[in-house]
Amino acid sequence: MLDYNMKKTIKYLALIAIIPLLLSACKKEYVFGVDDVDVVQSSASKNNVKTTTEFVSIAYSDIFGTTIPQNYLTKLSLAYLAFGDKKLVEDIIIKNMLNAPGVQLPTQQTMLADVDLFVTNTYKKFYNREPGEFELWKMNQLIQADQTITPELIYYAFLTSDEYRYY
Repeated sequence: MLDYNMKKTIKYLALIAIIPLLLSACKKEYVFGVDDVDVVQSSASKNNVKTTTEFVSIAYSDIFGTTIPQNYLTKLSLAYLAFGDKKLVEDIIIKNMLNAPGVQLPTQQTMLADVDLFVTNTYKKFYNREPGEFELWKMNQLIQADQTITPELIYYAFLTSDEYRYY
């Protein structure tokens, strides 16, 4: 015969062995019907760098809405080639173009009236693509949060971005 302490110990051991079995048996399994989606960065297919002439003439066309005069293109190309730091020259060229008379920029009021439309049109104009959902949301948040952001600043950011240098 087993004494009282031994019976009590056996009951506790049995209880300890049964509890994990009960807990694992009550596990509910969820199955979600999610379709597979291929995620591709929309700018990933751009792997050709624009030449100096392409960059300058396309930027001019995007900013002014017309083709660049040949003599101006020649001057900018020479200035571009004369400097070792290409990013600095691009920065200066874009700043000068954005500050020149005749620039075709949306107004601040137009941008704020429909931020999603402004962002979508800006992506199409400079990157030749639609913005992704996150890009659209992030740009909208950025513009809504800071009323000092102007269309000129947005255009400057797009024109000096790495993606703009590729096609």
